[in-house]
Amino acid sequence: MSRLALYTTIYPGVERFLADWYGSVLEQSDQDFDLIIGLDNLDISAVIDALGSEPCATWVPAAPGASLAQVRQNAFERIVCGYQEVVFVDSDDILMPQRVAAARKMLETVDVVASSMSLVDESGRGLGVTFCMPERDEPDKWLLHGNVFGLSNTAYRVTTLERCLPVPDECVLVDWYLATRAWLAGARLGFDLSVQMAYRQHGQNMASPLPPFTSAKILTATRYVRLHYALVLKSLQPTDQRQADFEKVYERIGEFYGKIHSRVDVLEDYTAALNQLPGQSVWWACVAHPALEELWRK
Repeated sequence: MSRLALYTTIYPGVERFLADWYGSVLEQSDQDFDLIIGLDNLDISAVIDALGSEPCATWVPAAPGASLAQVRQNAFERIVCGYQEVVFVDSDDILMPQRVAAARKMLETVDVVASSMSLVDESGRGLGVTFCMPERDEPDKWLLHGNVFGLSNTAYRVTTLERCLPVPDECVLVDWYLATRAWLAGARLGFDLSVQMAYRQHGQNMASPLPPFTSAKILTATRYVRLHYALVLKSLQPTDQRQADFEKVYERIGEFYGKIHSRVDVLEDYTAALNQLPGQSVWWACVAHPALEELWRK
């Protein structure tokens, strides 16, 4: 079997979810992996206290003041030096027992794979919603306009991950950046339609595919998305065939941001209309939603 790492980041505020997360790690049907934990503004003793015991793990502490991207880049550099495959999970989520086994199996034929997730509330109670790409769609269809490849539900061949590095220090949407770089590099992308994670919805989520959205969250999300496109464009060669596509989307997002930032009425009307639409299994679909184009361009 190939050498596999299971990686997560632990950060302040997630402590109350760690026991559930670690319990699901211990219940994996495939235990042939090394647990790698990136620490973001937490020390090892605080994590051990939250878990109730000391896990068998490799700890990768971040330097004081490290950005979100630097925390993860620091750990990724360790992973690419010692492993062939890596499974990414969020430390506030819960792994299904087959999560690692299913990812290992999928990576036999693809370079990057994401999986479906059931959405649960803070207590772990199901919300009756599944984050799942429609079966008829291709995984890379979303990457120009949104993301289904999170650091909660993906696995990478390490040779592919290495080609996506380094992550720019100022990057916020690390998961989307990595998946986009992999796609542009010609990686084979896959999606496991089986639910392999319970994706916990709570106040600290950076992104949620579910309404209700607030005007403040729409503004923040749009800033993150604008930065994402800017960083992808910066990473491209002038001859890259996708450059024009990304430039067009970047300009559209910039226009959207300018309008909602300068017109409170447009932002409020857009937010209200967005909350009437059904939730989508795509992160960042809340930004410049195509169904609301006429509303925000008014």
